[in-house]
Amino acid sequence: MKRVLITGAARGIGLATARAFAAAGWSVISLDKEFGGEVIGQRVDFDLRRTEEISALVAGIGTVDALVNNAAVLYCDPADRIPEEHAREILAVNLQAPGALIGAVAPGMTERGGGRIVNVSSVAAFTGHPDLWYGVSKAGLLNMTKFWARVLGPKRVLVNAVAPGPTKTRMYDQLPQSRRDEVMRVVYSGRVCEPEEVAQAILWLGSACPEYVNGTTLDVNNGSYPR
Repeated sequence: MKRVLITGAARGIGLATARAFAAAGWSVISLDKEFGGEVIGQRVDFDLRRTEEISALVAGIGTVDALVNNAAVLYCDPADRIPEEHAREILAVNLQAPGALIGAVAPGMTERGGGRIVNVSSVAAFTGHPDLWYGVSKAGLLNMTKFWARVLGPKRVLVNAVAPGPTKTRMYDQLPQSRRDEVMRVVYSGRVCEPEEVAQAILWLGSACPEYVNGTTLDVNNGSYPR
């Protein structure tokens, strides 16, 4: 049975993705720093701010056939009053940790003749997002996707990304009402994205998309940022 490691798997898009992979017959490794009720598959309690420990963590987990870098942090700080600790945490969890995870799982994937990596970015990568370091981290994740696709593609490891629009998660709930209203004005369907919809896109990239789909970003935004 193939094994998938999903970060931020305790809720939202991560939990929906864990359910989707489990329903497709995968063995799921759910990683989060704070689990609530439902846990899909093997539970791994880990704080991704501890980036220097990620290599050892992956070595202890064993075989990983697919990696989903989903965990992320967002703070709605005023542009002129962003605490330094918030900037550091966002960059560590949203950008440095995915890079460390890819570096840790890639050797095993190449030895086994292939694998799949999906990075969960955001429309924030394209928009000059009002949460500075969140937008920076999500844009950086797309560059990381292209970099690793170039490096690992010849070894049959596919590295792709999804860029969701606003999605009904705990992160969305912390947005100011003005930001939520803006979403409703621009999305074609007039509603917020469901986590399960993003999860299905991740499942396709992480398990079933053609090998020629590599280094790309799949938009899941329903008009919130058409490009």
